[in-house]
Amino acid sequence: MRADTSPHFFEWLESTPLASGIRQSLWAYPVLEITHIVGIVMLVGGAFLIDLHLLGFSRNLPFPALSRYLLAWSAKGLLLIIPSGILLFMTNAASLASDPTFRLKLALLGIAGLNAWVFHKLISRRIESTIQPNLPSAAKISAFFSVIVWLAIIACGRLLAY
Repeated sequence: MRADTSPHFFEWLESTPLASGIRQSLWAYPVLEITHIVGIVMLVGGAFLIDLHLLGFSRNLPFPALSRYLLAWSAKGLLLIIPSGILLFMTNAASLASDPTFRLKLALLGIAGLNAWVFHKLISRRIESTIQPNLPSAAKISAFFSVIVWLAIIACGRLLAY
């Protein structure tokens, strides 16, 4: 898509019956916001608990079991976040698409996803249990980085709301 046509796409997206219906409904937008926030709690809450565990908190819990349990909840949270986020975006697509804070949020989401992918594909396989005294430094770095990036994503989301 050419750069000069993208504003038209976002204006069109915002003018669709679905986006208009969400904006005009008394309950649709608030329900979508609540759904989005619940999904964030599930996804980021699970990520934070895993990250804090890797950073030395609650080390008495075995990492593999904790990770399996929390990742299942995080995945369910993602299933709430994606559709609700798309629908929320559609209601104000033209201005959000050009908002630097929104663009930063999307970039940070990509970075968070890449960090999670690297952690789960390359680093977590070397962790049999966080009860072990010497956790790989890559796990700690990834966990710290994850916390910082998720806090930045949440900050961007809150800034967009006002």
